[in-house]
Amino acid sequence: MDTRQLSAFCEVVDRKSFSQAAEHLGVTQPAVSLQVRSLEERVGQRLLDRSGRRVEPTEAGIGLYRHARKLLQLEQQMLDDLAEGETGTLHGTLAIGASTGPGAHLVPLLLCEFQSEHPDLRVSLSISDTHTVTEQVAARELELGIVGAHGRHRSLDFEPLSLDEIVLAVPPGHPSAGGRMTLDELRAETLVVMQVGAGVRQVVDEELRRAGLRVRDLDAKLVLGLQESVKSAVGAGYGVTFISRTAVERELETGALGTARVEGVEPARQIYVVRGRGRALTRAAEAFLGFAQEHAG
Repeated sequence: MDTRQLSAFCEVVDRKSFSQAAEHLGVTQPAVSLQVRSLEERVGQRLLDRSGRRVEPTEAGIGLYRHARKLLQLEQQMLDDLAEGETGTLHGTLAIGASTGPGAHLVPLLLCEFQSEHPDLRVSLSISDTHTVTEQVAARELELGIVGAHGRHRSLDFEPLSLDEIVLAVPPGHPSAGGRMTLDELRAETLVVMQVGAGVRQVVDEELRRAGLRVRDLDAKLVLGLQESVKSAVGAGYGVTFISRTAVERELETGALGTARVEGVEPARQIYVVRGRGRALTRAAEAFLGFAQEHAG
């Protein structure tokens, strides 16, 4: 079976558009249409429903898509293995996704050190929230993701990588900076929170629930996206926020922020590597996974 046809078909399914698939593949839209039509003739079944505003796979198309993705992954792994076998070095591009917490410090440093050991390899890191990274790995847009919360996805595996402490960041000069805060005192604060989908938000929600609180029970009027936004708001005195300690280490050293412990609340999160369940990784991804597990602890 022609893998070019399979690749064109999978891109159309992923992007639900012939034009976007063509743009991603760097070919014309008629070329993509021809590849898909030839594939449908080859299997003798209609694979895509083109009647709606978006292109959707038929029942037969869904089944073929699952097998096609596995076949394309194996083809890429075979090509990588052949190229690497000649020199013993890693080639190509390693595409990794990370959520904003580990993506700010941990993952970039790991990738830089890993790439310095494999100078013929290119690395590409994209930063999103935990939910988005997880979905990108599930959709095979990324080989690996490193995220700050364990998701529930039957096609993915979450492997522990390292532990990350979450602290309550407070403005400089806050009465509780460097000390403790009761739950009642926390209720009186303006809580700046990250958007739904952020790993820290998920962990904090669960930890507060164990303490008998929910975010909606607090004065959480500011939902400001991800960690850089909430960090800026707290530094300017607009409230307090739960955030990864690694994200505010510089501010803590300079005195731009302080931290306080909340009685009965000690959030910490496990950083996970997320990968496709049963999916064969390229040699570069396998090598990086081993490197990260050895150096991130």
